[in-house]
Amino acid sequence: MELYRGSNTNQMDYNEDGRGPKSGKMLVSNDDRLDSGLDSLKEDECTDVESAFERMKVAEDEPWKKELTGDGDTYLHLAVIHEATEAAIKMINLSYGDPFLNIQNNQRQTALHLAVVTGQPLLVEQLLKAGCDASLVDDHGNTALHITCRKGSLACFSLLTQGCPQQLPAILQTPNYNGQKCIHVVAIQGYLSLLESLIQLGADINAQEQCNGRTALHLAVDLQNFELVKLLITKGADVHSFTYGGHMPYHLTYGRANTDIQKVLYELTAPHLRELPDSESEDSDEDYEDQCISDDEDIYDDIKVMGQV
Repeated sequence: MELYRGSNTNQMDYNEDGRGPKSGKMLVSNDDRLDSGLDSLKEDECTDVESAFERMKVAEDEPWKKELTGDGDTYLHLAVIHEATEAAIKMINLSYGDPFLNIQNNQRQTALHLAVVTGQPLLVEQLLKAGCDASLVDDHGNTALHITCRKGSLACFSLLTQGCPQQLPAILQTPNYNGQKCIHVVAIQGYLSLLESLIQLGADINAQEQCNGRTALHLAVDLQNFELVKLLITKGADVHSFTYGGHMPYHLTYGRANTDIQKVLYELTAPHLRELPDSESEDSDEDYEDQCISDDEDIYDDIKVMGQV
């Protein structure tokens, strides 16, 4: 589901990619990691995963739980990647409370991460019910909720926030390796409804991302998203919050095209704090992008099941 987002002319995006050592036996994978994999799948790949699982699950020692691809994927990872939903649900039902559910591949992705990346809310729901740990992070420090906030899946967002109530407060406070909490990811994407939901769920509206101390309001100004600026102010965002370089949201309006944002923040900013600090260059967009920006793709293994199993 595509969520409504405010206008965002300078939108930045983040991905869940990475590289890992090649290890493991029996299953062979392609080297490339492709965006969601859906366009690159062949019809027989889903069948291959299901067939291999059916051949192995009859054994009492459950060998399908022990096999890994060269990229560290289990059969459950493969079933999620290739949307072999029936096989995935069978594996989940056979693994309630089992650490198998939380095995991380070479990119430190669990099956839950991949279910979110591929947009499969049914599997997200089943994994959470079976005991999958929603607080685990991938090799970019992203929880499954970080990824959902970036992709804007309302269904996955609802399942993740309702399906792990005890873990949720800690997840909302977890920064990824770009220093961003979920509220920062949602602000960057401009998902207004998800931002409201995060605040209602207890996310700190004035949390500072760790690159340079920007809050969601700073990011909204940077991205020239007037609707997001108005929403954050309405929800109580602190207009006097300083970045590590000493800049408040109003300071970031200098040299920007949207005069409506500047007018609103001018009125709300204390007169004696409106002047730019001396360290004007410390919070430049270029510095921010160098520190935090990543490619605009979700990436994971596109895998075929081959060889003996």
